[in-house]
Amino acid sequence: MAEATGDLGLLLKASAGGDRRAFAALYDASAAKLFGIVLRILNDRGRAEEVLQEAYLRIWRNADRFDPTVGRPITWMAAIAHNAAIDARRRNGPATVSSVANGDGEETDILADIADPTEAPDGADLEALRKCLGQLETDHRTCVLLAYYEGWSREELSEKFDRPVGTIKTWLHRALAALKLCMGTP
Repeated sequence: MAEATGDLGLLLKASAGGDRRAFAALYDASAAKLFGIVLRILNDRGRAEEVLQEAYLRIWRNADRFDPTVGRPITWMAAIAHNAAIDARRRNGPATVSSVANGDGEETDILADIADPTEAPDGADLEALRKCLGQLETDHRTCVLLAYYEGWSREELSEKFDRPVGTIKTWLHRALAALKLCMGTP
């Protein structure tokens, strides 16, 4: 992303005050990244374009709620886009998923597709995350990646892994706890 974090914060602040030019600049600086997030979840370019516009409408309406002491502007906007895409996916049913487990049953490196080391959340180390994910059981790792990066519901994961929803919830809970421990996150 060409814009520095501070610039995005200033653009968000100006947008919160109703500055349409600042909002247009914010869109220009972040749309490609947010579109990538939405497209990965929906895997349908048309739907992704619509949902991206919904996400930016949410960003415009809630720009005054952004708190720079809590996180980075791009992280805050990415969460809004991610949630909008998951909402759309659940509302309209699953799209064809590009998926962590490709048609050959092999895992793709989803982190390479979605994470730019320069855009990693504060304090996060992409290589450490890869290492920690590598320590999880294969099914648990795939489950986490499908749930949190592809937007799959617990019910969809239950069907994919032929396990009860309760088991999927347990897998996700344990896998996330293991990742937090491995990453040294409190």
